[in-house]
Amino acid sequence: MGDTDPTGPVMDRDEVDRALARLGAEHEAIETSLLALQDHAGRRLLEGARLTGLTQERWTAAEAAITLLWTYFDAYTDALRTARGIRARRRWSSREDLVELTELLRGACVTVAGSAAATANAPAPDGARGRLSERYSLAALVDRMNELYASSLDVVVAADVVWSALPARIDLLAAELQRTHKLAHSVGVRPGEHPAGDDLERITRTLTRLRERVISDPLAFWQPARGSSAPGGGRPDTTVYDREARALEDVRREIDAVLTVRQDAEKRIVRLRDVLSRADRTLAEARAARGEVLAKIAATEVPVVSGPPTALQEQLSTAAEYRRHAQWHRLSPLLESLEQKAEDELLRARESLTAVTAPLAVRAELRGRLDAYKAKAARLGLAEDPVLVERYEKARRMLWSAPCDLRAAEQAVLRYQQAAADLLGTAPRVPGQDGPGRGVPDDRRGPGA
Repeated sequence: MGDTDPTGPVMDRDEVDRALARLGAEHEAIETSLLALQDHAGRRLLEGARLTGLTQERWTAAEAAITLLWTYFDAYTDALRTARGIRARRRWSSREDLVELTELLRGACVTVAGSAAATANAPAPDGARGRLSERYSLAALVDRMNELYASSLDVVVAADVVWSALPARIDLLAAELQRTHKLAHSVGVRPGEHPAGDDLERITRTLTRLRERVISDPLAFWQPARGSSAPGGGRPDTTVYDREARALEDVRREIDAVLTVRQDAEKRIVRLRDVLSRADRTLAEARAARGEVLAKIAATEVPVVSGPPTALQEQLSTAAEYRRHAQWHRLSPLLESLEQKAEDELLRARESLTAVTAPLAVRAELRGRLDAYKAKAARLGLAEDPVLVERYEKARRMLWSAPCDLRAAEQAVLRYQQAAADLLGTAPRVPGQDGPGRGVPDDRRGPGA
């Protein structure tokens, strides 16, 4: 109900009774809300806390508003009591009583006087700042109390929600942090020695500062809900907490990886020794094969075979030393690197052996092809042909003598094949001109195949 023009119509008895009933119900609701605010756990915490920052600023204003609320409520109570007293004078109110009641219930007849200390920090309506007293109608006074109550409750509820949520979560994370600290120390993850140890120290400092600030300035961690005007609408801002929780989880995964290294270290080192040993044996075989190739094959470029990788052996010894001294945080990256390098070294050794023995493989292929052509010729009744016999023996001497000229031997095999084809009256299938150093195509179907 809005303010009434003093010159407006006088209320009748029914209107007065309805207005008094409504104002009485509002009085009870306001009193209940004020008492609930007075007993609110968040308000008691705010009164006893050492506040800073935004929370200190807003609580100073809210505390003044709560004081002003009780002042307004007392004035409202007095005005309502006065109106009820006038109405109770007579069962049937006189014209004078109704005029007085109309002025009291509709007019701006409630004067609220407040001290400068009580109102200095409280939010004031437009144009009222600095006044020593204010005049309200009962309806306007209710609106004013609702406004102050909503702003005060918003501060109380927001602070209470933050205090109820964040410190407990921070404490749980701090407990997990302590357990992770102990586990990290047991595997040698320490500040200054491992990045994860430095991360643990940083997380510890951040959580300590975060908890202190949440306790002293909870409203700095409050995000009001967009588009909501309800008191306490919003949620705690957990951005910093969530970031540190993720960082701690990353550290925990790193430590778990180090623990896995501790459990599997001996097995992995044994496997590394085996891989490097196989690489050494393969390189030794390649070096021996190179000597054989140089002795048995003429006019062939044979690649040089390198020696065993001493750097990898030294790193393997370092890994074993780390394991003996339980330096798991250092062993973990070293083993990962060594495992990849060892596999690469074994592959390189096998490639070296293949490259070195390629001429022997070419010679073996030419021998097999020559014998296959001879067997084919024998099946066709050409085994005693003098041209074939001569060319076979020439090719055979070249392939079974040392050093063997692969290029000349290949040509000899081709001439034998050509002679067999001429006798049969068919064109032979001529292999590609790859040369002895690059392999000879496999064509074992014989003349006329």
